[in-house]
Amino acid sequence: MVSLPHRSVLHGAVSAPCLCCPKGKDQFDNLEKHTQWGIDVLEKYIKFVKERTEIELSYAKQLRNLSKKYQPKKNSKEEEEYRLCWPKFCLLRQDFTRYTSTRAFLATLNEMNDYAGQHEVISENMTSLITGELTRYVQELKQERKSHFHDGRKAQQHIETCWKQLEASKRRFERDCKEADRAQQYFEKMDADINVTKADVEKARQQAQLRHQMAEDSKAEYSSTLQKFNSEQHEHYYTHIPNIFQKIQEMEERRIVRIGESMKTFAEVDRQVIPIIGKCLDEITKAAESVDHKNDSQMVIEAFKSGFEPPGDIEFEDFTQPMKRTVSESSLSNSRGDGKSEPKFGGKSKGKLWPFIKKNKGAGPEDFSNLPPEQRRKKLQQKVDELNRDIQKELDQRDALTKMKDVYIKNPQMGDAASVDHRLSELAQNIEKLRLEVQKFEGWLAEVEGRLPARNEQARRQSGMYEPQNPSAVNSCAQDRESSPDGSYTEEQSQETEMKVPATDFDDEFDDEEPLPTIGTCKALYTFEGQNEGTISVAEGEMLYVIEEDKGDGWTRIRRNEDEEGYVPTSYVEVYLDKNAKDVYKPLQKISE
Repeated sequence: MVSLPHRSVLHGAVSAPCLCCPKGKDQFDNLEKHTQWGIDVLEKYIKFVKERTEIELSYAKQLRNLSKKYQPKKNSKEEEEYRLCWPKFCLLRQDFTRYTSTRAFLATLNEMNDYAGQHEVISENMTSLITGELTRYVQELKQERKSHFHDGRKAQQHIETCWKQLEASKRRFERDCKEADRAQQYFEKMDADINVTKADVEKARQQAQLRHQMAEDSKAEYSSTLQKFNSEQHEHYYTHIPNIFQKIQEMEERRIVRIGESMKTFAEVDRQVIPIIGKCLDEITKAAESVDHKNDSQMVIEAFKSGFEPPGDIEFEDFTQPMKRTVSESSLSNSRGDGKSEPKFGGKSKGKLWPFIKKNKGAGPEDFSNLPPEQRRKKLQQKVDELNRDIQKELDQRDALTKMKDVYIKNPQMGDAASVDHRLSELAQNIEKLRLEVQKFEGWLAEVEGRLPARNEQARRQSGMYEPQNPSAVNSCAQDRESSPDGSYTEEQSQETEMKVPATDFDDEFDDEEPLPTIGTCKALYTFEGQNEGTISVAEGEMLYVIEEDKGDGWTRIRRNEDEEGYVPTSYVEVYLDKNAKDVYKPLQKISE
């Protein structure tokens, strides 16, 4: 703290034999500069706090935007149906509430929102408790400083005026004394001169007396002015100026105390939110500790298990025997035609090819038969639950309208009872339709639940109670499973012939993909009827483009033109790979053997 002149040192500091010395004025100049510097420091501190509040607001906004950016999206019906068919790597709220790890992440995002809110609180408190208060105080301080220095300048001007009056009185007294002395000397000279008349001597004597009287009056005036000045000067240096300096000192001390208190408030504002921020961090830690990897793994298994049975062993086929090839359970046979057997072209089904085969866009089948059994069961169960909820809504509306009708019957003035009959009829029809729908979906659900291995066949096989009654039918079913590139199957061969599996929602994602480039050509050695989804029919001797080699599963992917491509048995074609082949479509020709 700057020490200002005190009463005890003021006299020695500014009092001097000659008031022409500007020491008193210098004190005011120095104090004026110092107090202005103090105000500048205070305003600079206010600016510092303002910038801090802006940083806190900006930081809070960025934290909120960050939390919002990574918040899970709300589930839509389309997204839910899509995910049941094919996992999509997007953050949905269902995922966040399903797994412990993502629930912990969601808790972290929510806590970050609260964390951002505390930084907003810091900004608000600093603005109200520091910036606003100090801004008002600076205005008051400037007015007080101006008043004190105005009083000091006024007192300084008053003492200077008194000093000037004293100087004027002193010079006049000095001048009158000199005039009186000269008049006395002139009188004595005239009195000693014998040639001067008596009248002249008397005139000189009177003049000398007048000058002496004027000198006495000037002396009395100078003495009175001097006493008055000394009194004013004493009052000035021992009362007025010390009081003004004391007020300036108190003003400066209040400024220093105020800025110190503001700095303390600056720290306290931060300290007040530390417990809440600590709770946010504790909640994040608690959420992290709740992560259960075993539970999450089991959830994934339950969500994505297909319900398919593992394929059986592939039988050995001896091609060294000069006889017609035997069709095994794992081979692809064309039992729908004239009974002609086609050569075996692969055993292991190529399930990975199914999602990448282009299909016509359109809605999936109503019974969700395009889905794996376990996923189909879940979708059917959801549909049944949804229909039951709709039925309950219709029943509630019917009950409400029935009560309203009863009220109208008892109180005709309230309304016409016949006006609700039409709506009741509509509700009855809607309920009946919904119940029929429920029966239909429950039938499909019972069918799926009866087919899942976990519920019947697998248990009977493990217990030795399951005995196939029709081996040929089993072989046919096995052939269907093995011959389908996607690893799916249908219950009857005839159903597969009559109806292709409709496209599902997840096919849309692959419709916009660029076509695969050709890597060579091939020649069809046999005629092949592509009955299954993903296969393509070829005629013997036809030339086609190869776009994907056999991956070891007995299938080769070929293309006829820009819109026709699919899989054929590798043993049915002769492949000519060309590393420099370009993906251009030329007219294809049939080459007979």
